Amino acid sequence: MSPTVCGRVFAQGVGIRACLEALRPAWAAERAAAAEFNRAGGGTLRRGVGVAAGWYGCGNTSLPNPSTIKAGITRDGRLVLHQGAMDIGQGANTVIAQIFATALGVSLGSVGLIGADTDITPDAGKTSASRQTFVSGNAARLCGEALRAQILGLVNASDAACLEIASGTIAVVEGERRHEIGLGRLDEGEDGYVLSASGHYDPPTRPLNENGQGIPYAQFGYAAQLVALEVDTGLGTVALRRIVAAHDVGRAINPMLIEGQIQGGIAQGIGMALMEEYIPGRTDNLHDYLIPTVGDIPPIESIVIEEADAHGPYGAKGLGEHVLIPTAPAILNAIRHACGVRMTSVPVTPAKLFAALAGD
Repeated sequence: MSPTVCGRVFAQGVGIRACLEALRPAWAAERAAAAEFNRAGGGTLRRGVGVAAGWYGCGNTSLPNPSTIKAGITRDGRLVLHQGAMDIGQGANTVIAQIFATALGVSLGSVGLIGADTDITPDAGKTSASRQTFVSGNAARLCGEALRAQILGLVNASDAACLEIASGTIAVVEGERRHEIGLGRLDEGEDGYVLSASGHYDPPTRPLNENGQGIPYAQFGYAAQLVALEVDTGLGTVALRRIVAAHDVGRAINPMLIEGQIQGGIAQGIGMALMEEYIPGRTDNLHDYLIPTVGDIPPIESIVIEEADAHGPYGAKGLGEHVLIPTAPAILNAIRHACGVRMTSVPVTPAKLFAALAGD
């Protein structure tokens, strides 16, 4: 195994090979189809296929990156999760609650959620760096495990027991034994809970030394994407036909949210590759600054790879920003395959590609 630029050698959790292998069937089929189309002659139209891969560290780079999650149970049996990670559409409220519920051993439907509120939720850190599933997810797991241990300890039950939280009681079922904890008999804490716990997690990183050696991230996510497209050499335009994206997420906590993240990241990558160009004084608004619409997005096939990471909650890794990395390079590689021109700057607008095709 080769060390990274920071001198690390990974013993586990590396899914880049699996991501690339997952693209093999699409690669063979699309390359053959492109070759057949180009042999048949399509006038100014040429088809190409490109692949690119990437990896991305989850969390703040070589910096403290903590998160704290809190939960409690009221006398009337309400289970409340204080989840301070801001959900900006990526699904943190759902995923972090899922991880907590799994650790506690209850259904997701039994968890009441209090979202990010600086008065009543602990600091879960910022929603950036593709960190919330990894970092706050771990904090939620530890919180759920601590609350579960507290409940089981009240009746001296083993971790194999099942919990049933109902109005005013918690039933702890272990084989033929059933213990019921009357919540009304327990003292309330200052926060109004008769049982409460918190979980805190900070990824094990190490600052880089003067030679750039260290552990900037505890875990990485991996990705590979394939793009099939068509270039009109007479106009310099690019039409995307299909994208296949394989992403190593460690453990798929919520497959539907993963698919949404992949589609959204690819849409951003398409904008970066083909149309988003900031020109001061000219593209200062969304009328002149072009971004992809639904008409610009081709069919996207998502392939979820699960190469569990020892640091992640149940093996899970971050995903958000990872998706954007391979898209533009894969598009540029496909353009070169289609028409032989290597573009080295983005966005590849029709004017730029037409000039490159003309040798200007």
